[in-house]
Amino acid sequence: MRAGGVHVTGAETFSVRPDVTDDAAEVGPVDAVLLTVKAHDQAAAGAAAAPLLGPDTVVVAAQNGIPWWYFHGLPAPYGGRRIEAADPGGAVSAAISPERALGLVVYMGASVPAPGTVRVRPEAGLVIGEPSGAPSGRLAAMADALAGAGFPTRVSDDIRTDIWTKLMGNVSLNTISLLTRAGLGTMVRHEGVRPIVAAIMEEAVAVARALGAAPDISIPDRLALSERLGDHRTSSLQDLEAGKRVELDALSGAVVELAELTGTPVPTLRAVHALADLAVHVASCRSLR
Repeated sequence: MRAGGVHVTGAETFSVRPDVTDDAAEVGPVDAVLLTVKAHDQAAAGAAAAPLLGPDTVVVAAQNGIPWWYFHGLPAPYGGRRIEAADPGGAVSAAISPERALGLVVYMGASVPAPGTVRVRPEAGLVIGEPSGAPSGRLAAMADALAGAGFPTRVSDDIRTDIWTKLMGNVSLNTISLLTRAGLGTMVRHEGVRPIVAAIMEEAVAVARALGAAPDISIPDRLALSERLGDHRTSSLQDLEAGKRVELDALSGAVVELAELTGTPVPTLRAVHALADLAVHVASCRSLR
C-alpha cells in the first residue's frame, strides 16, 4: 500500500493513496477505530491499536459471527457473560473494552486478488448500532462517516438481531463451503444441501430467540438472499484455499456454545461444525508439511 496505494474494483473502480503505518504510536489517539481483522486476530490487533485509544475512542469491529462484546450491558441471566469461542480467555475484552464497542454488520461480498487490491460486489451495505439499542452521538458520527465514505449505511436499534440475521447465512453456508468448496448459489440450489442449510438456519434462529434476539426474515427469503449471490465463495472458503487460518470459532463454534448455554438443540449445526472443524484441521496440517 505504501508503494502502490489501494485499488478497488467492483461497481466502481478507483485507486487511493492513504496514509499508512505499521506503528499506531505514530498516529496517537483518534475518534474511532474500525477493526477489520478476523475474530481470531482481534486480541492482537487490539493490543497493537492501544496507542490509538483515547478516553472516548469508539471501536467498530467489522467481523462476521458473534462479537466479543455480545453480552455486555444485557440483563440477567446472561448479562456480563463471556463467550469463550468469541473471546478466548478474555483476551479480546482485555485489549478492547466492551464499553468502546459499536456493533457493525457487513453485507459485502469481497475478495483480495492481490496485495493492495480489493474486488467488491455491488450489493455492499453496512448496518451499525449501539449494543444498548439507544441512539448516541458516537453512533450518529460513525454512521455519517461510513455513509460519507460511500457505504450504504443503516442505523439499527437492535444490532444483535441484525447480527443473527447475517449469521443465519454465515453459520450455515460458511461451514458447509469448507466441506464442499462450493459457492453460495451452488449450495443453496443443490436439492440435497438446501434442506441442510435451512435446518442450520432454523437452529440458529432458535438460539437467537432463546437469547432475546428476534430475526424475522423467513428461511426461504434468507435462502433466496444467498442464492442471488451466485457462485461467490464464502470468506471462510477463500481463507481455507489461501492457506490462512479460518474464522470458524466466532461463526459456528460460538453458536454451538450459546446453544449449550441456553439448552437449545442444534443437532445439524453440531454435526456440520464438527466436520468443518476437522476439515480445517486437516487442511492446516497439510499446509505445514
